[in-house]
Amino acid sequence: MLGWWCGGYFGAAALHRTRHFAHRYNSSGPAASVEAVEGRSVALPCNVTPPRHDKLYMVFWFRDDQGFPLYSFDVRGRPLSQASHWSSPDTFGPRAFFRTTPSPAELVLEDVRLRDEGAYRCRVDFRHAPTRSYTVQLTVVVLPERPLLLDRWGRPINSTLGPLQEGDHVYLTCRVVGGKPEPAVRWLLEGRVLDEESEQRSGHVVDNRLALRGVSRRLLGAALTCRASNTALADPRQTSVTLDLLLSPLWVRLTVPRDPLEAGRRYTLRCEAAGSRPPATISWFRAGRHVATSQERSGGNVSLSELTLRAGPEDDGGQVACRAHNPRLPAARLEDARTLSVLYAPMVTLRLGPTLSADDVKEGDDVYFECHVAANPRWTRLHWLHDGSPLEHRPASGVIVSNQSLALQRVRRQSAGRYVCAAANTQGEAASQELHFRVKYAPYCEEEGESVVGATRQETLEVWCRVSCDPPALAFHWQFNSSGETAEVAAARFSSNGSASLLRYTVRSELDYGTLLCWARNAVGAQARPCVFQVVAAGRPFPVRNCSLWNQTSSSVEVVCQAGFDGGLAQHFVLVLHSARGARLNLTAATAPRFALAGLQPDQPFWLTVFAVNAKGRSPPVLIEEITLRDPERRTGESSSSNRTAK
Repeated sequence: MLGWWCGGYFGAAALHRTRHFAHRYNSSGPAASVEAVEGRSVALPCNVTPPRHDKLYMVFWFRDDQGFPLYSFDVRGRPLSQASHWSSPDTFGPRAFFRTTPSPAELVLEDVRLRDEGAYRCRVDFRHAPTRSYTVQLTVVVLPERPLLLDRWGRPINSTLGPLQEGDHVYLTCRVVGGKPEPAVRWLLEGRVLDEESEQRSGHVVDNRLALRGVSRRLLGAALTCRASNTALADPRQTSVTLDLLLSPLWVRLTVPRDPLEAGRRYTLRCEAAGSRPPATISWFRAGRHVATSQERSGGNVSLSELTLRAGPEDDGGQVACRAHNPRLPAARLEDARTLSVLYAPMVTLRLGPTLSADDVKEGDDVYFECHVAANPRWTRLHWLHDGSPLEHRPASGVIVSNQSLALQRVRRQSAGRYVCAAANTQGEAASQELHFRVKYAPYCEEEGESVVGATRQETLEVWCRVSCDPPALAFHWQFNSSGETAEVAAARFSSNGSASLLRYTVRSELDYGTLLCWARNAVGAQARPCVFQVVAAGRPFPVRNCSLWNQTSSSVEVVCQAGFDGGLAQHFVLVLHSARGARLNLTAATAPRFALAGLQPDQPFWLTVFAVNAKGRSPPVLIEEITLRDPERRTGESSSSNRTAK
């Protein structure tokens, strides 16, 4: 263990000298006292600052009066940062490390153990100055275990005590095991000390018993804490328990928004109860019968329940009550009640005539609606709405309003929709529920007029025939008409669903240009007028012609051309600007070949290409060559033309 020592700076003689110094230089001042917590770290101070013009050589640490060092710090012949450290493996081992900064220097001891307690001496050797010695008394504090809370029967308690009822007595024991020095054990309520008296028991156990008599609701959620402390170097060991109480409701209050009520309107009645824990359950009773609440919520020990009530004549003189009770305390309940006074406005119900079937009405039928009104006093005004718009009495249009009935003669598909009747008396006005009225009708073509379809020889077209109807179409059929001759289209050539049919039509000769007709049929009947598609010969458009340049400036110009034949289909026009650096600009005109170019560079030649485009492709391009816009500042006697025509 001391091989490094005997063969180093001192050799065998140095060992004798070190033992001699260990007894001769006991201290250079009063002993320092240092307290450490077991398992943590501690720093033992030692002043190693050398006298002026001197140099630190070695530092030794000894325990009590032992002559052999526990730790050495050797600076001889090397910089302070490269000093040699040695720690006795039988004592500190890797747990100790000596550092010279901050001042004073410190022997840092990690993972302090109880056996480390004792007196330590630091011996400091300099090159010339006499040796110094400092004494440090280390006291090791052993923290107690975390307090254990026990109920009156000695059973461990977790984080919550209860639930208790108001007036219950609470008996608790706080047991703390271990600790050096012996810990002080206290009971605290919300941080306030309740009990500091504890009893010592065998086996290093300290008990503190607490008695709380007649707990009140103010202790709900209060924290009872047992705290054990035996040093200021560490936070106290403590365990807390929260008091949980069952509480009865303190009061219940029913609120009716107004008195009297008006029948047919919705009101929200509120019932609020407070003081119960868990929050009170609120039950509603209407005319003695239990009813469901529309909305209920709670927060803290306050419960709020809302009952949405649509008042009616039957409620006049009836009673509404709300009852609050703690579900954990069946006997704890409170009730509040109100007697209702009701004035009732009309209550309106709309029905289709009893002889009619709502699913069998079709275009051309006569129908009628009945508006049933219960009101006190009798209604004074009644009106009708269709999709939110008023319906007036118009016999010429087939709309007949009579007393509480509405008749519709020869209904059309536009007659379908939402119907409402509304009535008013001196107490107010009310509307019926919406009656969704359905009118079945035969198919009709979604697109009005004829559709033009362009095709070239041997081209197969996809022609869509889309219809509107209720119920969905059951079948479609197609015809082709050319030069006064009509032919049925085979069913294998088209497919159908409930609202559309797709025909794949191939033009093979001039005889295949003509008119395609499409009809649909549903359960109501057949389509009266067919969907019409004109199949015409179509090809790519002809090129534009007579292109001219107008309104030229140094940075802009207008290009105007005449359109050629459109190929039998709608066409649009495209202009492409070319320069020495490639295509720079693309413009599209939807209706006519007229383009406005701006932001051009003067004195830079460019070329223009104009062509027409339709569904079959694009025309041959027309080229306008070698266009140069002149900068006015560079023009010297040049004459300008108003336009230029492309060739």
